[in-house]
Amino acid sequence: MRTRLLPLLIVLMAAVLLALGFPLAVSVAAAQQQSVVIDRIDDTARFAALAQFVTEPTGSNDERRRVLQSELEMYDSVYGIRAGVFYRDDTAMAKAPADWRLPFQGAGREAFREALLGRRSHDPPQVWPWQRGRVVVASPVVRDGDVVAVVVLDSPTGEMRTRTLRGWLLIAVGEVVAMLVAVGAAIRLTGWVLLPVQTLDAATHDIASGRMRSRVAASGGPPELRRLARSFNEMADNVEEVLEQQRAFVADASHQLRNPLAALLLRIELLALELPEGNEEIASVRTEGKRLGQVLDDLLDLALAEHAAADLQLTDIGALTAERVASWRPFAEENGVRLTADGASAVTAWADPIALSSALDAVIDNACKFTPAGEEVRVTVAADRDTVTVAVADRGPGLTDEELERIGDRFWRSAQHQNVQGSGLGLSISHALLAAGGGSLSYTPHEPHGLRVTVAVPRNGPSD
Repeated sequence: MRTRLLPLLIVLMAAVLLALGFPLAVSVAAAQQQSVVIDRIDDTARFAALAQFVTEPTGSNDERRRVLQSELEMYDSVYGIRAGVFYRDDTAMAKAPADWRLPFQGAGREAFREALLGRRSHDPPQVWPWQRGRVVVASPVVRDGDVVAVVVLDSPTGEMRTRTLRGWLLIAVGEVVAMLVAVGAAIRLTGWVLLPVQTLDAATHDIASGRMRSRVAASGGPPELRRLARSFNEMADNVEEVLEQQRAFVADASHQLRNPLAALLLRIELLALELPEGNEEIASVRTEGKRLGQVLDDLLDLALAEHAAADLQLTDIGALTAERVASWRPFAEENGVRLTADGASAVTAWADPIALSSALDAVIDNACKFTPAGEEVRVTVAADRDTVTVAVADRGPGLTDEELERIGDRFWRSAQHQNVQGSGLGLSISHALLAAGGGSLSYTPHEPHGLRVTVAVPRNGPSD
């Protein structure tokens, strides 16, 4: 979520800064040109005042013409700006430099025509830093209410464009600084908003993994997310309470049913003394009674497994597996099954040794029971960077794809194994024991026939 929210905030902030920066840059360029135009208009007014009394091409005002010409030449030499006073017929009263002529078209001609109408020229077109344009300003010379000549200033724009670029550079630096501040603020804001979400995600994962006591500290983030955290904690409390009641009910029920069942089996044995030896009904009742007792024992074990916390220790999985294989080898040989072990002989992982031993016992027991005589059950220990696995592969009839999806469910047994002794709770108990310590059980077919059950435990413990 951070990778989606943070770019969105940065793009929005960048758009706002650009929306403010472009008009500001245009305003800086316009202000620089306006300053130049105002200066040139003031200069044209001064030259127009000098040219008012020089109205004839020749005559008694030659001295005034020389003064005007001198002023124009000095102005051109100092500022590098072409300046001239032109009669209505484009002939020059005075100009500098001497070879300068009014253009026949363009901005200079347009300004000259406006001045002939008795008004100063309008603001010239904007000159941008990447253009090499010139600023032309014209002002009329009025005598007795008539326009007798026009003062024209043709100014280069290099210095003006340089000042504009400097102003734009300052704006760009300000935009970069503001963008960096905006990115920092966006990172802080995103972290502040998403911290409760990340905490909720972690707590949800813990609860889904069986750590029902995980809760969220509703102390940071927006008010809505703090309310969500409090609601989540209330929901988790209610779920934990319901599950605890369910576990307590299963444990109490299985415990309370043991005494009536024991009394019932005792009465059956007393009744069997009154019946002929080898009565099939009595034998069947005894078998069902023992099976019911095993179911009650497994129910109690399941309730305790789901309730108890794992005692994680750094355990040598290879040595523990070899020990369990050695313990089950006599049972396998009694059934004509070869029980072998291979793979890593010494590899450590974090696990509850008692829980892992119980899980391996259940898996190896099932493999030996469902493997025909003369076949093999192979137990393989392997390790990678994060987990250690113990794979138990048998040569039994295996399971269909539909049955693989249901294996491990409570009380579920395959239709072809209904006559095999068991309650259907062994793998459920094993799953609960392993899940409490971060382990897992998985089931896959073992070619050409059989089932592979893989027990996985993490190599990284709580301290990591």
